[in-house]
Amino acid sequence: MSKTITVSDETWNKIKDQVEEDNGNIKEKKEKKFEIKNRWTGDVIYTSSKITYKDVVEEAVSSEADLREADLREADLRGADLRGADLHEADLRGADLMYVKFGGKGTSTKIKKSQLDDFLKALGVTVED
Repeated sequence: MSKTITVSDETWNKIKDQVEEDNGNIKEKKEKKFEIKNRWTGDVIYTSSKITYKDVVEEAVSSEADLREADLREADLRGADLRGADLHEADLRGADLMYVKFGGKGTSTKIKKSQLDDFLKALGVTVED
């Protein structure tokens, strides 16, 4: 016995986004993965199923992933807890670093003099002469 169900285009699109037809078999859509890549080589440094840069980077930091040389350009990291993260040579140009925690009491964050201007801009700081 077959039945017909009528749905709106909007509902159909929602259903279609959740499943795919493959030769009559219904397959679940593969889960999307978020990747952090090396800024120089493009190699994947860390993979996550989280949906925001902030959550992915915090997860990577908490699992002690090596984020040196990570490509985090334009990443929205507002409020992220990056204490303990090794971001040596990471590309943070254009990243939103508002309220980011880089180090706790008794820790220090080191950057090169050549990175100072980009770092201050990412924090929203303008230095006037």
